[in-house]
Amino acid sequence: MKTIVIVCRDVILNNSIERSTKGRYQSVIFNNMPSAIDYIYNSIPDLIVINVVDDDPVAVNIINDIKADPLFYQLPVLAILPDQFSVEQLDTLMVEDYIWRADFERDFLARVNLSIFRCEKNVEINPLTRLPGNISINREIQDRLEKKKDFAFGYADLDYFKPFNDRYGFSRGDEVIKMTGRLILGIVKAKQPQGSFVGHVGGDDFVFIIDIDMVEEAATEIIKAFDSLIIGCYDREDITQGFIKSVDRKGKASHFPVMGISIGITETCSRPFSHYGEVTQLSSEMKKFAKQFKGSCFKSDRRQDKEADKPVTKKKKLN
Repeated sequence: MKTIVIVCRDVILNNSIERSTKGRYQSVIFNNMPSAIDYIYNSIPDLIVINVVDDDPVAVNIINDIKADPLFYQLPVLAILPDQFSVEQLDTLMVEDYIWRADFERDFLARVNLSIFRCEKNVEINPLTRLPGNISINREIQDRLEKKKDFAFGYADLDYFKPFNDRYGFSRGDEVIKMTGRLILGIVKAKQPQGSFVGHVGGDDFVFIIDIDMVEEAATEIIKAFDSLIIGCYDREDITQGFIKSVDRKGKASHFPVMGISIGITETCSRPFSHYGEVTQLSSEMKKFAKQFKGSCFKSDRRQDKEADKPVTKKKKLN
């Protein structure tokens, strides 16, 4: 069921919203925008509905800040406007659609349906994690390169996810994917609320963009949090024995350890990049290098130009 975040302190209006969306959407109601922020960042709803009132400029500023974030520019916002609201004021409010308070009973549900439909049709996001996908990721990297902005790019991949999926089923595997997305998003955004970015390449692959001086600390926290949480995703008997029984890619029965997470990092200050493919290629190479080591870890690329064209081997000390 799709989720709508409602920001409204009008009790009567909240009751009407709950009544009109019951059975169609999951509505999560907050009295003000500051209290809704953590939920929006951690859960990424399908729509935000905000009841705009003249004496609450903070809510408008927060909405505009959220929409300015590369992670949330695709998140649709529907505003409920007071009947005396001046349409000219909409120039300062970053919303996709609006409805007058007097028309609420007649038009609200139709506007909600339309807002979500347009978002799903026009915007590329991962349906499982609600994070931006490949098109958005590539565009975000290229935009920063063209603007000459230095940044660090992290590429995260889960180790031994397939055996887990085979052992416990797709539903449980999806929960691990969603948990990982929320975990990376929460840590990256806590480190750098403005200007950072988190994307979902697909499957068990995630990426994040953050300032260079924060990237290794963020990677360390992601690893620590993942290793702590993933234990709870396994059955007790499998944790006790330290492995699960499944088949490898060749169909041979094998024992597989508890999942880990490997992160490859590249930084734009180490060498010039002109195309997003160069950034993703090097970070993917570092991710593969990290996967050669036992347990969760990250590896950072600090090679210069010609060095970066050489294949990475386990003997080369990079981090």
